[in-house]
Amino acid sequence: MKILITGGAGFIGSNFVRYMLLKHPDEEIVVLDKLTYAGKLENLQDVRDKIDFIKGDICNKSDVEKAINGCEAVFNFAAETHVDRSIIEAGTFVKTDVLGVHTLLEAARKHEVKKFMQISTDEVYGSIKEGSFIENDPLIPSSPYSASKASADMLCGAYFKTYGAPVLITRSSNNFGPYQYPEKLIPVLIINALQNKPLPIYGDGRNIRDWLYVLDNCSAIDLVFKRGKIGEIYNIASGVEKQNIEIAHLILEELKKPKSLIKFVEDRAGHDFRYSLDFEKIKKLGWQPRANFEERLKETVYWYKENSWWWKPLVGALNPR
Repeated sequence: MKILITGGAGFIGSNFVRYMLLKHPDEEIVVLDKLTYAGKLENLQDVRDKIDFIKGDICNKSDVEKAINGCEAVFNFAAETHVDRSIIEAGTFVKTDVLGVHTLLEAARKHEVKKFMQISTDEVYGSIKEGSFIENDPLIPSSPYSASKASADMLCGAYFKTYGAPVLITRSSNNFGPYQYPEKLIPVLIINALQNKPLPIYGDGRNIRDWLYVLDNCSAIDLVFKRGKIGEIYNIASGVEKQNIEIAHLILEELKKPKSLIKFVEDRAGHDFRYSLDFEKIKKLGWQPRANFEERLKETVYWYKENSWWWKPLVGALNPR
């Protein structure tokens, strides 16, 4: 089967490319990526000769036509994803995350793609104090980023209902692992600690996230592709909830750095307090998270420590948290 992976040079996308090459070596993989600040060919350098890479924009019809031709399935990882950036430049998020998805859906209809996998996020549900969100809960996004992803999900659902488009949606909790661009919490904290710089923590650091190792997410997406029901949504999570301040302490402990490096900063506008997903639905397909959080966090810390060649050129692009 020939498949298209959009955003395949980004964090989750590049990990998914590697996962698919390992688990399904007979698949022919086409990667379409605009190579914005968060997409790097270096993320694919070890598998570059095993894929067909096309530099292009999911908002550009000709780019999408070139990439999707002959493909039977689409996995859409392409998106603007950083909440802080969305607060500053919301229009970019609307363009890529909504109009880009529309362009892909139209192309998928034209080429009669058999399955369209939309990769979404737990942030579309908004914050929850107690309990966990299920797939048919209302979407109450808090940021321009999460609103753009919620809009894309709704568009995909509408294309399924109106045109019978073979859409499946996955919504995962916070991913972590190697190749994550150093603007997200875990890589920011690791890199700053490695440089003995302050670790910026929003507010009082008590915000809670469910942490999912990226390869667990990849395996879940693959399973939904194989066994999921067309038109359905599947939550993906680990059940491991940590406060941001706990993450900082674990990283400092692993690197043997002092807690005095922690610096509390003004809270982000519209900052959701807690995300939590009920993922019983995907469990019924036969999926369970396998990664041990502490072990994988240590491995992630080690990866950044040993691959400074990858992140040092990017440090200047870091946003203040």
